[in-house]
Amino acid sequence: MCRAARRGGGVRGRGLAGRAVQATPRLERPWSLPPQPRRREHVMRARSASYATHARARCASRAQTRASYVTLTIYVGCVNISGGSRRIMRGACACAVVCALVALCAASGLDEATRAAAEKQLLSLLGLPRRPPPQNQPRPPVPTPMRLLYDRSPTIPAAAANTARSFYHTPTELDLRFPSEHRFRLFFNITGVPSDEVARGADVTFQRSFGVTGKQRLLLYDVVRPGRRGKSEPILRLLDSVPLRPGEGSVTADALSAARRWLKEPQHNHGLLVRVIEEGAGNENVKFPHIRVRRRVTDEHEEWSALQPLMMLYTEDARARMARERGETSLSRNKRATQRKGHRPHHRRKEAREICQRRPLFVDFADVGWSDWIVAPQGYDAYYCQGDCPFPLADHLNGTNHAIVQTLVNSVNPAAVPKACCVPTQLSPISMLYMDEVNNVVLKNYQDMMVVGCGCR
Repeated sequence: MCRAARRGGGVRGRGLAGRAVQATPRLERPWSLPPQPRRREHVMRARSASYATHARARCASRAQTRASYVTLTIYVGCVNISGGSRRIMRGACACAVVCALVALCAASGLDEATRAAAEKQLLSLLGLPRRPPPQNQPRPPVPTPMRLLYDRSPTIPAAAANTARSFYHTPTELDLRFPSEHRFRLFFNITGVPSDEVARGADVTFQRSFGVTGKQRLLLYDVVRPGRRGKSEPILRLLDSVPLRPGEGSVTADALSAARRWLKEPQHNHGLLVRVIEEGAGNENVKFPHIRVRRRVTDEHEEWSALQPLMMLYTEDARARMARERGETSLSRNKRATQRKGHRPHHRRKEAREICQRRPLFVDFADVGWSDWIVAPQGYDAYYCQGDCPFPLADHLNGTNHAIVQTLVNSVNPAAVPKACCVPTQLSPISMLYMDEVNNVVLKNYQDMMVVGCGCR
């Protein structure tokens, strides 16, 4: 799943520009501590040595020759980072855990129980309770609106949403209670949405037929309670009223309030009712409304998949909601840097001690057998940060004031504190298009999955 440029022996003491890096001379301590009791001095030395040992293990940025060791080093470097870097490290650790676990599973020949535990942790990181089961039938085509949303839109078109799902109409016996030529019932089964997700937007898109004349209006209702033939009329609640104009290829109506009610009370999901009327005097029903709601005998399966009514549900999961409430994330996406399958990062020249910088790391979902349910991307460039943070810290290393002070103290007394760590300073999200357990197409934004910049912290 993860591939990184290998590190090993090579030219000793070379920096980014290939210049020789002179070892910093050890300076004499310019100050002295006031005399302390012997016992306290012993305790302070013990604590200092213990802190230095654990901190060196946390940084763990030595070059490795195997990709699994490289990814494991990244994971170790994420543990217990304190101070202002904790927030930025949270996303970096998430990506590093994915790479480290999969690399270890692939390289170490672990037993099935350990592999299952690793996969469970990866799925938990992606917000999935379990792996979607393999489908015996061919994968259904991705709806055009969902594909366009993945390819073109910089954000999911709903406030605070980070997940989009598509649903097709599921025929039921209740359809027979609405046999009218100008009223159509549609049922969308959204019971597969996790209970911790909150609906932020929902709409239904209808495709238009050719030859539309006159001004018409589409009315979309929520069936609060279905009626009984000859006994009671159905209770309907108007959701949206949309004008139909000649030349339009499709029309979209809002259905958010119905979707929220269905998520709270799934047993009371009786579907939607579609009605088309002529605008003007009387608002008469249209016998042939020129919207595609039923499949014709001549429609092929793929053709009907592109024409049938489609519901798009936009939700926000609990993790994104808590992060947004803390003010730590933004739903705007930077340009994705996804790569096609088969892309491999170029191997760099081996160097002994390189300055902190971003390194190539490619995540390939096919390597762990997830390509059967992840539609896109097939892989992506995650990158990682590795390298030395020497004294004095250069401006391009993006060091904080604390990192500068820590590096200074380390140059004076390496046993007191470790060097600053090379960590991600800027992260960006990616989007994934995948099939859920009931074969619905899901588009989800995952924050802090790709390293954009590195620095010493």
